[in-house]
Amino acid sequence: MKHFRVSFLVTLACMAAAGWWGYEHTGISGALTAMGVAAILGVMEVSLSFDNAVVNASVLKTWDAFWQKLFLGVGIIIAVFGMRLLFPLVIVAVAANLSLPDVWTLALTNPAEYSRHLTDHHAEVAAFGGMFLLLVFLNFLLDDEKELHWLGHFEQKLGKLGKVSSVSVMVSIGVLMACMQLVEPARQMVVLVSGLWGILIYVGVDMISSLLEKEEESGSNVGEVVKRGGIGAFLYLEVLDASFSFDGVIGAFAITQDVVVIMLGLAIGAMFVRSLTVYLVEKGTLDEFVYLEHGAHYAIGILAAIMLASMKYHIPELFTGLIGVAFIVASLWSSIRHKKEQASEQARLEAVEGKEAKEQKLLEPESAA
Repeated sequence: MKHFRVSFLVTLACMAAAGWWGYEHTGISGALTAMGVAAILGVMEVSLSFDNAVVNASVLKTWDAFWQKLFLGVGIIIAVFGMRLLFPLVIVAVAANLSLPDVWTLALTNPAEYSRHLTDHHAEVAAFGGMFLLLVFLNFLLDDEKELHWLGHFEQKLGKLGKVSSVSVMVSIGVLMACMQLVEPARQMVVLVSGLWGILIYVGVDMISSLLEKEEESGSNVGEVVKRGGIGAFLYLEVLDASFSFDGVIGAFAITQDVVVIMLGLAIGAMFVRSLTVYLVEKGTLDEFVYLEHGAHYAIGILAAIMLASMKYHIPELFTGLIGVAFIVASLWSSIRHKKEQASEQARLEAVEGKEAKEQKLLEPESAA
């Protein structure tokens, strides 16, 4: 419970702030409504970002203490205020050609108009985040050096494609070109540019990691680079967290248009995701449940597909959250079964060794005679 102590304190503070904000506008009923919506948004954020916590933990577990504390400390400030509040404001500011103070005033005084500006540019946001998350998934799936395969021989065969240089980037660009057909012709170019920026950011972080750490890298697998920690690794996880937050921010407007309540609710969820990350790292959960990381990456792949499909189709937030949790639960069950099989095999080997030792001991007197 100690890992979640700060999260509970932040939850109390955010719920109190939401209650005060609602009370200032519509009295007691407004306070109760704001607190209820904030709680719902917090739960939604955790369900959407649970796989994010697992992936973060898989990277953080090999970092030194300095970079872990920096990501969990400074990172939460960026996650809450940068991605849950500032980034949507920037999108609307660029779209409506307004200054940030004007957009903030618009969000407080005319939330419906603010929401309209934000949702009007959902396709571009989805293309950017979808491409980044797709590359995270593909570079995990198409890894010829990966020894453990959740889907067995099929996954092993796919992993061998990783021997081809930049195959994941090639696949991502092909997917992006296909997804352009999901939007009207007038918006196809801006969606293409947004998706290319997602790809460039991913590859750029890989390049920064390589340059700063002064190590030669033969491929573009960011996952291997970031495991050592450093500025490049920090940037990678921040962009990854940002990609996960897009869906939550856009989806939150389906529940409420109050930007303050949205920020407070998503802040609650973001804190619990961070606490869950710390718990997974310190408890060594990923080492004990070996397929958990696999499940999280497959959930990322599904989330990338959902984000890209949402450029044309409405995907319920409940489905988005539950499908990720389903992959995590399935990988957890596979890990438990794998652990039992390993223990059974170990017990069998020990029994065979014990039997052979006993037989050898019985033969020793005859040899002596």
